[in-house]
Amino acid sequence: MAGYVTRRVLIMVLMLLVLTFAVFVLFNLLPADVARLTCGKTCTPQTLEANRIKLGLDQPVIMQFWYFFKGLFVGREYYGGPTPIECPAPCLGYSFQRNELVTTLIAQRLPATIWLALGAFAFWMVGGISLGIYSALRRGKWQDKTVMGVSLIGYSLPSFFLGLVMIYLVIIQLKLLPFPRYVSPFENPVQFFQAMLLPWIVLAILYAAFYMRLTRSQMLDAMGEDFIRTARAKGLPERTVIGRHALRAGLTPIVTAAGLDLAGLLGGAIITEALFSLPGIGSLALSAVVNPDQPIIVGTVLITAAFIIIANLIVDLLYAAIDPRVRLA
Repeated sequence: MAGYVTRRVLIMVLMLLVLTFAVFVLFNLLPADVARLTCGKTCTPQTLEANRIKLGLDQPVIMQFWYFFKGLFVGREYYGGPTPIECPAPCLGYSFQRNELVTTLIAQRLPATIWLALGAFAFWMVGGISLGIYSALRRGKWQDKTVMGVSLIGYSLPSFFLGLVMIYLVIIQLKLLPFPRYVSPFENPVQFFQAMLLPWIVLAILYAAFYMRLTRSQMLDAMGEDFIRTARAKGLPERTVIGRHALRAGLTPIVTAAGLDLAGLLGGAIITEALFSLPGIGSLALSAVVNPDQPIIVGTVLITAAFIIIANLIVDLLYAAIDPRVRLA
């Protein structure tokens, strides 16, 4: 087991290094003038030249990469005035538009995104897996057809449409909830729940539809295997056969999808955050694209990609816990 974990951790570290290089190449070696992506919509030649110097874009490419790479691990300095601006590690850049470190901006927005992702994740995993098992156990019956029909509708609805429908029905027409205004759950739990409930439901419907179908498919495949018939022949209770044997055998693709979906949401759910005015990473990235701010775009891309790489490591470790044969691979 120790060797398996060590290999996976080393692979993750290597992927993070490759990611660092790829992001630098993608955003710093563009055919367009990179400095123009740092000063918003109103750029003057003087502003462009000042930003080019502040961000070190006047240096050779190899030195630019060295400062970029060094900043991630030991920090760096930006020279935007009489005194240098300290950017401690992990330094994701400095926004001269907002006069703020990118790490500070992301740290301010990250809690809202984490709560959004974790709440939606809990809803869709419980709902999707439960209904998928229920549908598999009633294969071909009206319950199965109903669940699959609902999942097909949910899977085909775009998030912006579903979100707007929820806002219109629940908030405007029925007045069951106030217009969402995010606050920390530690500051006002009731207002926090009111602000997050609809975004959770919107994302949960979209993702649960996929997990219903995936769980049903995996359960049907597993329940046709010989070890399920053997378990039933031994007289094991049906609950044990379903939960301990059939579901566990089909968990691998579910765990894979769940890890990557959660990691993707931690990088920001742009449409949902924009619809419900949530101050998350997605809305930060959207504002950085609308008002070109390259350091923020680079920082959010790095964070999102790092979440996905780390999620891959966690998924690999969960594989070993679910299926001991994986440890020998």
